[in-house]
Amino acid sequence: MKAVIFGTTTLAAAAAIGLYVWQSQPTTLCGDTAVAGSAIGGPFELVSETGETVTDADVITKPTLVYFGYTFCPDVCPLDSARNAQAAYMLADQGIDIGTVFISIDPQRDTTQVVGEFTDNFHEDMIGLTGTPEQVKAASEAYKTYYRAVEGDPEYYLVDHSTQTYLMFPETGFKTFFRRDTTAEQIAETTACFIDELS
Repeated sequence: MKAVIFGTTTLAAAAAIGLYVWQSQPTTLCGDTAVAGSAIGGPFELVSETGETVTDADVITKPTLVYFGYTFCPDVCPLDSARNAQAAYMLADQGIDIGTVFISIDPQRDTTQVVGEFTDNFHEDMIGLTGTPEQVKAASEAYKTYYRAVEGDPEYYLVDHSTQTYLMFPETGFKTFFRRDTTAEQIAETTACFIDELS
């Protein structure tokens, strides 16, 4: 068994949603494809940075790195988003096209404009998604992620959240996840391996 590594999330909070226990599935040539007790990923409906309502099928049209965070995040989310973008650029240099998606877990502050400006800082093709609190909650539950706004200042509050990045494929869904300490090089290498497996 493996414990999921969270950013500012406490293990007690993780236990509350049952995300702290992972079961190992068969190891492939690309590494251990560990998944949670139930399937990761699934249908969602959110709002893109252009204001359009989109589904998972609209945004996961190729191998895609999916990350849940928020734009007011002081360090973790920008660093992880930059790393994911760097992995995408590395793969592009190899002739491999992947997508990057940032899903906000702070819909109260993260408007379509705010999310769009955030993702534009990292990759010109990174898709920023937000939505109603209900839409965001449904997407988060589908991906077994955790988030909780910290009580305090109503404007400058922080949000505890899980920090894994998921590698999703349009036809076959979840492949693996990457922790915070995974480098861009490792993400690129593992992603390329999974793509090669399907070619």
